[in-house]
Amino acid sequence: MFLGTDRLVLREFTRDDAELLVELDGDPEVMRYLTGGRPTPPEAVRERILPRMLEHYRRPPGLGWWAALRRGPGEFLGWFEFRPVRDGDVREVELGYRLRRAAWGGGLATEGCRALIAKGFTELGVERVTANTMTVNTASRRVMEKAGLRFVRTYVEDWPERIDGSEHGEVEYALTRQQWLRPDAGQVRP
Repeated sequence: MFLGTDRLVLREFTRDDAELLVELDGDPEVMRYLTGGRPTPPEAVRERILPRMLEHYRRPPGLGWWAALRRGPGEFLGWFEFRPVRDGDVREVELGYRLRRAAWGGGLATEGCRALIAKGFTELGVERVTANTMTVNTASRRVMEKAGLRFVRTYVEDWPERIDGSEHGEVEYALTRQQWLRPDAGQVRP
């Protein structure tokens, strides 16, 4: 176990997790704001995505992608990403998450994000956490806000394929260690 919360266990992925990722990325609703709902081909998960995730564990310790399991029964819920924006530099990390629909709406994404942010700021040497999503992805934006991240900007990327809502651009949220430590900032700890 890499990290635990009241309801979650985060652990490293293994090669045996490929089918869990295939199932997750095969749900059109999960992939709505990533690919327009198109499933990730299973061979892409097995040959490109999972190996990339596993490779990150060799870089700065404590950073990468983490399989999210429900504490107790161990049900696979999805994953959290907490990895350097610039390879090898732990000072700024990107926070991300992808959860199965069955895990939506119960605060699990917020719980996992808060725990990773706290671990990053207190144990891993992180100075800034950033997260991005489509402007129209209000559920993900709400998770970022509830986790303590603050709106930074809206921007437009030139993506190879158009997704419904992409014309409104992307948003960046961020939180610095100094902001997180301020007692008057109202940050909620895990």
